Amino acid sequence: MVPPVQVSPLIKFARYSALMLGIAYGSSRFAYLKPIAEEDRRIEAEEKKKQEEAARIAKELADKEDTILK
Repeated sequence: MVPPVQVSPLIKFARYSALMLGIAYGSSRFAYLKPIAEEDRRIEAEEKKKQEEAARIAKELADKEDTILK
């Protein structure tokens, strides 16, 4: 086996700095996008309720039409 190579302290510093900057950026980006995603989910839930209500009404009307024709 080959013995481990000495890595320059400058390279170590650059790698860990990039890691920390990436973590900080990801954290700030997540904090920025989280409220937007929550609002989107709320709007989708409202739309789903409206669609379910419309489907329920359409089903009731279809049932009433069937009973009238019989």
